[in-house]
Amino acid sequence: MAGFKEIVTKAVIGKAKKTNHMNFSFTPDEKVDTVLGCWVINHNFSGVNELGKVGIHGSFDVNVWYSYDNDTKTKVNSKKFNYHEVLNVPLKDQTTLSNTSEIIVRSLKQPSVTNVSVDNGNIVLDVEKELGVEIVGDTKIKVPVEDDFDEYEEIMDEVEVESIDSVDENYLE
Repeated sequence: MAGFKEIVTKAVIGKAKKTNHMNFSFTPDEKVDTVLGCWVINHNFSGVNELGKVGIHGSFDVNVWYSYDNDTKTKVNSKKFNYHEVLNVPLKDQTTLSNTSEIIVRSLKQPSVTNVSVDNGNIVLDVEKELGVEIVGDTKIKVPVEDDFDEYEEIMDEVEVESIDSVDENYLE
């Protein structure tokens, strides 16, 4: 009959993803006539345990290319934006997020500007991104084991037999 043993190991105990739409604005030095282009670079982020939830701190740079002075001159303006999100990641098997849990955050969709407009001298940006979170923690698994697994197998020493090369037939006489 087979029994079971429990093994404690590290495994993914929670996994989730979230798409987020954010709005940012900034005011350039010049009066903007037309936005000619916009792109996001340098996306950095990290996840931490915040009272049993995953807090994500991140930042990215947005470069906006625009025209001014009655569309006679152009300029690229860079602005760094910070964000903070709190995600409630569901955990498996009634486990809890602890300080020993490892939080892995991945960018599933890099931030990109979905809409840009000019409003009273301000450049207004709509940014979309998607982050995936995995939580790695301690968990137990049960494995079947055979009962006779712990018994030792007996090993017998082999007896060496000497070979006799020559026999004295007159030994008994």
